[in-house]
Amino acid sequence: MPYRSPVADIRFILDHVVPLAPIAATARFGEATGDLAEAILTEAAKLCDTALAPVQRAGDLAPARLENGTVRTSPGYAETYAAIREGGWVSVSAPAEHGGMGLPQTLNMAIHDMMSGACLSLQLLPLMTQGQIEALDHHASDALKALYLPKLVSGEWAGTMNLTEAQAGSDVGALRTKAEPNGDGTYAVTGQKIFISWGDNDFTGNVCHLVLARLPGAVAGTKGISLFLVPKYLPDADGNPGAANAVKVVSLEHKMGLHGSPTCVMSYEGATGWLVGEEHRGMAAMFTMMNNARLGVAMQGIGVAEAACQAATDYAAERQQFGPIIEHADVRRMLGEMRADTFAARSIALACAQASDMGTATDEADWAARAAFLTPIAKAFGTATGIRVAETAMQVHGGMGFIEETGVAQFYRDVRVTAIYEGTNGIQAMDLVGRKLADGGEVAFRLLEEIEAGAEAARGDQPDLAGAVWAAAETLREATEWMVGREGADRNAGATAYLEAFARVLGAHYHLKAAMAEGGAGPRAALARFYIGSRLPLYAAHLAAARDGADAVLALTPEALTS
Repeated sequence: MPYRSPVADIRFILDHVVPLAPIAATARFGEATGDLAEAILTEAAKLCDTALAPVQRAGDLAPARLENGTVRTSPGYAETYAAIREGGWVSVSAPAEHGGMGLPQTLNMAIHDMMSGACLSLQLLPLMTQGQIEALDHHASDALKALYLPKLVSGEWAGTMNLTEAQAGSDVGALRTKAEPNGDGTYAVTGQKIFISWGDNDFTGNVCHLVLARLPGAVAGTKGISLFLVPKYLPDADGNPGAANAVKVVSLEHKMGLHGSPTCVMSYEGATGWLVGEEHRGMAAMFTMMNNARLGVAMQGIGVAEAACQAATDYAAERQQFGPIIEHADVRRMLGEMRADTFAARSIALACAQASDMGTATDEADWAARAAFLTPIAKAFGTATGIRVAETAMQVHGGMGFIEETGVAQFYRDVRVTAIYEGTNGIQAMDLVGRKLADGGEVAFRLLEEIEAGAEAARGDQPDLAGAVWAAAETLREATEWMVGREGADRNAGATAYLEAFARVLGAHYHLKAAMAEGGAGPRAALARFYIGSRLPLYAAHLAAARDGADAVLALTPEALTS
């Protein structure tokens, strides 16, 4: 089905809601002017609309398959990836010294928003490679950087991350993969990993795996884990792919969606690898890639939400049931919820990217802390929004939404996993109320002060909207004080509800900024009025649940749940 990259919406946000200008005002990102951003986004949109979107259905209907140990990708994927590589789209935020453009993550994430809406299965590949580039740039030796980064940055080689094992999912410390020194600076890596996105393909020159493993004598748990770079092909003396490494794809997972993305079970049988970072500090190095991926996954949810919203709106305008169904109030409500939540989620994710860029450019701890605080909110709310919007798109389509031939069900099937991988949304919520509130709520309170200040500034022009946003922020402040005063189970039991409430209030803040930028009249102002009147009030129910404590949850004993 047709897809139109939301360049205008992204540009509006970067101009008026989460401005790119402060990033461009730094010495680090001085080239990221408005004109350059427009050119980059316009070209990326052409790629997404004309190259990625046409292979979206092909990946679903003709999934990746394993033939005689070789992964065969979906029709058109090799040619489309070549367009991504040749256009330099893997290199957008990569360091210039290794061939990258060195542009802000804010622009890079906006591109991933569009790529995800066009073809989520294929978008996963450059996202994984970019995460590996960042991890190697921060933690690898100069020799490894010199050999691998230029090939990864160019897109000639691809990157993956290997964490999960059958017995070690969220509890990464339970992994059994081992690495033994070979005596020449390399290591023999042995073990099996599951759920490896794009663990292999048939169109890049090499696939480079970042693998978590345990050295001999390492302590149990995450403190004993190290990180290794294990390529599919061992580079020869000239740095080109040489002999095959002892790495193989055992099988491909049979998944609900994302059929075009080969999710592999990987086997390492004494494979040659190189240590990345310090011994026993593998999780710290891997978290660099994981945090990059979490924001990228937020954009996946938002991108699919955009595509599903477009499909539903187009269908509603055409489908006749006593006139076009878009004229019916309940259908208009569904479309409004879809569009308003997508705008809120997109703004939150770009605000997270903006904070990350400002932290990189200024080395100011406040920006880094803000990015860290917003990451779990962006990831969880972005992916939850993608799932809700995709489900609602099926509802707008009525019976045709349940028919696979229309393609709308694919949105839901593809996006559903985003709430699970890169740390489930429940883990994101517990991270928010745990580590991210460990400062006594300092970062949260600074954000709430900004929201209230924005509402105060808007009272003259939009008193009703501003009053509702200010009141919500103040109630959220009280709930945050309550959460900071609790420990353990009380925090965790209400974590998901608290995160959702915070996202709702942030979304209202950004909608209010959009309405003000539009002068209080226009499509974005109308959307802001709908969101603040209809979607923001959900925060109160979430905060009531968040403050209910753990007693009622813990009273649901296994016996109570099974009786």
